[in-house]
Amino acid sequence: MATVLKLLPPWRFVRFSRATQVTSVLSVQLHTTGAMTATVEEFNQAKVKLGTLRSDPGNEVKLKIYALFKQATQGPCNTPKPGMLDFVNKAKWDAWKSLGSVSQEEARKQYVELISSLVAAEAPADVGAQPTGSAATFQTLQVTTEDNITTIRLDRPQKKNAITVEMYNELIEALELAGKDDSVITVITGNGDYYCSGNDLNNFTKIPEGGIEKMAKDAGELLRRYVKAYIDFPKPLIAVVNGPAVGVSVTLLGLFDVVYATEKATFHTPFSQLGQSPEGCSSYTFPKMMGAAKASEMLLFNKKLTATQAREQGLVTEVFPDTSFQSEVWARLKAYAKLPRNSLALSKQLIRGMERERLHTVNDQEVERLVERWLSDECMQAIMSFFQAKAKL
Repeated sequence: MATVLKLLPPWRFVRFSRATQVTSVLSVQLHTTGAMTATVEEFNQAKVKLGTLRSDPGNEVKLKIYALFKQATQGPCNTPKPGMLDFVNKAKWDAWKSLGSVSQEEARKQYVELISSLVAAEAPADVGAQPTGSAATFQTLQVTTEDNITTIRLDRPQKKNAITVEMYNELIEALELAGKDDSVITVITGNGDYYCSGNDLNNFTKIPEGGIEKMAKDAGELLRRYVKAYIDFPKPLIAVVNGPAVGVSVTLLGLFDVVYATEKATFHTPFSQLGQSPEGCSSYTFPKMMGAAKASEMLLFNKKLTATQAREQGLVTEVFPDTSFQSEVWARLKAYAKLPRNSLALSKQLIRGMERERLHTVNDQEVERLVERWLSDECMQAIMSFFQAKAKL
């Protein structure tokens, strides 16, 4: 059964489906940071900011917003429990009741933090952020520099940030500019619910005049240059994985210096399902990080990892609660960006320099094998099956 609840700005729901599935999540204690309080003015400002969100944050988050608002304005829940068949109001009541005796001041603080993290997820760069490079304009990315941090944000949220040929070229350019600018660190993240869903498979439907062979050759050279941009990047490179990651967006994580992920992120490399093979130097970095057996589960047998599993296997540095992910991570990144620029860059060279040539060799070998795969009947049939299945949805 699905129930629809109208949005009444600025703190109620947009859509609500199967409310009973999310109530168990709300019994988990909300993650808080520090002992600072939020003023009434900040609380009122947060209500206004909530109305400016472009994306639906999801049912779980909307329930938390509702519960915190009620707790902040009315105190602990003391209303009668709705009937079992009143799914919407029961879920709202459970969410509010789960806050227990949390004070109105603490609820107000958590409300402000949650709204701030949602706003930051859509536009982490505040007023004053400057585009990277005076002449740099991008169609598929948002690139800004602020507080000594250059942020490259994948910006195709409606397509789950799937990477097109245009985006590949823009990412190469953005990394080149970021490597030369005055920032201390560079961050890559995604806009919307996904970090990146991997290659846009529509790339395989655009056959050039030279035929499939030319398409495969050009795609291989583009991939080679793309991975090379990560291998040679001179500054600390940090991934802020804001949601699910698939394919090349996962395999490249072994070339980042730090990887922070929300607890809702997942990591999936379904290469064999598409008749393809690993890239991003993952055939080398993954066994080195997690051991041959665990790497094989991912790269050969398409195992999807949760954020916690990815951290346990060394692919992710640290996992954060989704409600405070953006605020905690960006506070930490701003602290990193205050460190001496040259010290960080030279230290990275010492850590990474010994393996650079090895990584270039691996990249070349992986691209060569992928070009072969793209021209194989096995791969073409797998991709055709994907589109046929998608067309039936």
